[in-house]
Amino acid sequence: MISNILSWAEEDRPREKLMMKGKAALSDAELIAILIGSGSRDLSAVDLSKLILQSVNNNLNELAKLSINDLIKFKGIGDAKAISIASALELGRRRKDSEVTKKTKVSSSSDAYEAIRPHLMDLSHEQFWVLLLNRANEIIRPQQISIGGVAGTVADPKIIFKAAIEHLASSIILVHNHPSGNLTPSQADKDLTKKVKESGKMLDIPVLDHLIFSDNGYFSFADEGIF
Repeated sequence: MISNILSWAEEDRPREKLMMKGKAALSDAELIAILIGSGSRDLSAVDLSKLILQSVNNNLNELAKLSINDLIKFKGIGDAKAISIASALELGRRRKDSEVTKKTKVSSSSDAYEAIRPHLMDLSHEQFWVLLLNRANEIIRPQQISIGGVAGTVADPKIIFKAAIEHLASSIILVHNHPSGNLTPSQADKDLTKKVKESGKMLDIPVLDHLIFSDNGYFSFADEGIF
C-alpha cells in the first residue's frame, strides 16, 4: 500500500496491519480492536481493548467468562460491541472443542462409549447416532441419525451411509440408547445391525461395532462376538 501506516486513523491500523502482515502479527488487543471497530471519546479502539484485557490480567480464558453486562460497563462498549466480543470468543471455544473431537481415537468399545456419552446422557427417549471415523480410527464427528420415542427409534441405512459418504468416513460405529437401562439387544437391534453391516461391506465403509448405550454402561455387539 502506498499510504504510510502512521497516517491512518488509530482504529484502522489493526485492520491494515492484518492485511499487510497477517493475523498472527496482531496482539490480542489489536484483534479485539478489530471486533469492536472504534473506541470511546477518550480512548482508541486498541487502548480500550487493552483496558478490557488488563481487567482480566490479559487472560483470554477469563475474558470469555465475562457476561455482556460485564463488558458494557467499559465506557465505549455497548451491546453490539459486547456481543461481537462474546461471539468471537465462543467461536474460539467451539473450534477448540471441534479439534479435540477430531483427535479422539477409538481403540475400544469404551472409547466409543465415552465419545458418545455427552450426546446421549440423561435422555428419556431413544436416539440413533453414528460415530464417523477416518482411516486412523479417529472420530471425524458424531452424527445423529434419528430420534424416536420411549420404546424405540428407526434408523434408515440410506441416511446412515449418506452421512458417512458426505464426511468421507472410512468406517462407522452405530450407537443407540435404551432409556430403560436394559442393555439386552432386541431382535430388531440384531436385524438392523446385520442389515447395516452388509450395506457397509458393499460400500467399503465397514461397521466396526454397534453400542447400546445407557447412562450406567453399554452393550457392544463386537465385544460380545455377535457382530
